[in-house]
Amino acid sequence: MQAEQIEIFEFLRQYQPFSALPDDVLQQLAEAADVVYFKAGSQILEFGAELHDWYVIRTGSVEVYRRNGELYNRLSAGGFFSEFGLLRNRRVRFPVKALEDTLLYLIPDELFLNIFEEYEEFADQVEVEDKTRLRQAVARREDANELMTARIETLISREPVLLPYTASVREAAQSMTEANVSALLVTDESGNHLRGIVTDRDITGRLVAAGLSFETLVAEVMTAELVWVEHNQLVFEAMLRMLRDNVHHLPVLRKGKPLGVITLPDIIRYESQNSLFVVRSIFSAQTVDDLTALTSDVRACFRRMVAEDANSRMIGSSMAVIGRSFKQRLLELAEETLGPPPVPYCFLALGSMAREEQLIVTDQDNAIVLHDSFDPVEHDDYFRELSAFVSDGLAACGYKYCTGNIMATNKKWRQPMKVWEQYLTEWIDQPTPHFLLNSAIFFDLEGVWGKTQWADQLNKLIRRKAAKNTRFLACMARNALLRTPPLGFFKNFVMEADGDHHKSINMKRRGTAPLADLIRVHALSIGSGSHNSFERLQDIIDAKILSPGSGPDLRDALELIAMVRIRHQALDLDAGIEPDNNIEPENLSDFERKNLRDAFLIVANAQKYLKFRYQPGRTA
Repeated sequence: MQAEQIEIFEFLRQYQPFSALPDDVLQQLAEAADVVYFKAGSQILEFGAELHDWYVIRTGSVEVYRRNGELYNRLSAGGFFSEFGLLRNRRVRFPVKALEDTLLYLIPDELFLNIFEEYEEFADQVEVEDKTRLRQAVARREDANELMTARIETLISREPVLLPYTASVREAAQSMTEANVSALLVTDESGNHLRGIVTDRDITGRLVAAGLSFETLVAEVMTAELVWVEHNQLVFEAMLRMLRDNVHHLPVLRKGKPLGVITLPDIIRYESQNSLFVVRSIFSAQTVDDLTALTSDVRACFRRMVAEDANSRMIGSSMAVIGRSFKQRLLELAEETLGPPPVPYCFLALGSMAREEQLIVTDQDNAIVLHDSFDPVEHDDYFRELSAFVSDGLAACGYKYCTGNIMATNKKWRQPMKVWEQYLTEWIDQPTPHFLLNSAIFFDLEGVWGKTQWADQLNKLIRRKAAKNTRFLACMARNALLRTPPLGFFKNFVMEADGDHHKSINMKRRGTAPLADLIRVHALSIGSGSHNSFERLQDIIDAKILSPGSGPDLRDALELIAMVRIRHQALDLDAGIEPDNNIEPENLSDFERKNLRDAFLIVANAQKYLKFRYQPGRTA
């Protein structure tokens, strides 16, 4: 090879997808490549023009546009473009413009297509579109874990045993014995509508222990407040439901009709038992010291889920269930120590725990809703001590104190229901910067103890008022744009400007948080009742307020960014380092680096749309 060709050869082998090719193929590319130069601002490819080459950037940078003029991507040294047109009809689909003085290698179309067909790894890395690459990267992770694809209906091995509510407990016991089951479903007389569930434990605890007659109607001992799942939900969702509600039998419905009943042993077949073991251990703990001793188990559970290729949805949900369990057990211990509460209350989880997106690096955000009969003079000493007990206990278990003091230990966040309703109403009606900050935190709330239905009431108030207030939504949208992805780059990522991590990227502040913020605004605008960002996003997609395809793109970006954050926290734990949210770009794999750029671009474009859709005075 000539000196110029050797230089091309050495350049190409530094970058994917070329590094996946044999040296003799790289030599063919080097010998066939033409070199062209474009000045900054000049047009490289026009939409619809004929294509005869594949373009690889040697130096400089380019911007790739959609046909409507919207920015699609930015590429720098080692980047490539025009493959989509070559693989379709040899016509330019995405116009390209030189952002700065740029030197390009042009690979003849026939050579590119031959290599694409012959070398699968090269083709997988090239892909036909950046978003396709990102989607396949996410899909490969989802396919790797059975829990992520297995549906609840696959666990059902037999039809449910049904009994009308007019039957006696004796008949129920006989039916359970004959069918060799530990639970049966109680229906109306037609057998089509579920009224409750009765288990062998119900009969023992509510009939035998109480000395009632076996002729007692089954309706009097059954559990009427049903916890159930739909047949097409995922196995891990059933697992979380059983953990959250502490039930051992879960009716499965299809369009409102009973399909079967699954039990904890059914779930265990699909789960490593780690999160189940941790939750059971939490509720078995007798002291705060016992709970503190479980911190290492929580971290081991997190590391194992990552190692087993669970996706971010399962990891975030499982860690939230564990965190919620700590709160619940601490509240039980607090009441055992302090005595019963003087007035009813609801303990709230806020932020990532409420969204079921909690990770191993987290702090505690919580609050208390008190009954309107609350008298500060008579009752506040109790709730102040209870709040301190729980907050100190959480800190001992690895959940750091909130630096913003968003905790029930702060009297401001320990108020009667009527005050909370005033808070939420004022924040929506008068969206000052401080109130907007509160909204971003408190509009992700869930009741974890006590009168949890009060949390539902507050969420309904938020949905009702926020969806109608276009000024509030515009302000929330503007606030959501304050945290941006690190896209001010052409050859590298933008680093944190100061602090201990000034040469890193904060994957929460610059990645998952901007996504959660913009998804929350859309969800509020449509009155979504979902908490989790993935569930909210599905509601948004169903409401058709996004452009076609952008909803799935956002879902893929959220999954990719969250998993990079999760994986690096797990790597820190493996290395004996205290995990955080910061990642040094040199520690990113080539795969992560390339796909993260795609994901961050999707977030940036979604923020532009957010700004457009919720302009002040604009009717959505």
